[in-house]
Amino acid sequence: MNLSEFIINDIKPLDREDKIGDIQLLFNQLTYSHIPIKNKDGIYLGCMSETDAHCYNSNKDISEYSHAIEGFFVRHNTVWLDVLEAFAQNSTNIMPVLNEKNTYLGYYELNDIISLFNETPFFAAAGSILIVEKGLNDYSFSEISQIVESNDGKILGAFISKMENDVVQLTLKIGNTGINDIMQTFRRYSYNIVSGHEEDSYLESLKERSDYLNKYLNM
Repeated sequence: MNLSEFIINDIKPLDREDKIGDIQLLFNQLTYSHIPIKNKDGIYLGCMSETDAHCYNSNKDISEYSHAIEGFFVRHNTVWLDVLEAFAQNSTNIMPVLNEKNTYLGYYELNDIISLFNETPFFAAAGSILIVEKGLNDYSFSEISQIVESNDGKILGAFISKMENDVVQLTLKIGNTGINDIMQTFRRYSYNIVSGHEEDSYLESLKERSDYLNKYLNM
């Protein structure tokens, strides 16, 4: 997936010799969480956050607050999932883009990268979401694929959504089939079903039997 078409360059980095008042004014005009900063030679130094900028003396140079400049960026050839991770790790909605010579090319906007994620089959294709969990040393993606595909399903996406106390939780997007047979097969392989977005007939059957038994015992 080529991200170059999403590079925006309508905001030029401020110079570290500019005043804090300049960056404060820019933040008042924009909705970005950070603004890029460069030195007098045009070399990208990092970004200053809006939160920090509004705490400083507007009459002083940005250079006097160099400790507050955060040096995050991505390369122009960084894959989109790593770009999304960089956004999350730095709590920002603007991500500077540099080439291999560290030249500032522009920036990505968070909403544009998220929109790419929303267009992937994981979100866009028809299918069911299934969340399963198993011991950290007991699960494998090859086993998960075998379970899904043996029931004529197709995995449209899968990721580890939680890891806690030696238990791994996996979120799966499954297409091409009803999900109930897949759920029952996961149970036979000792996976715990956390959530399924289609009706789980196995649990529904158990509930119906339980309700019937309660009615019988209360007669």
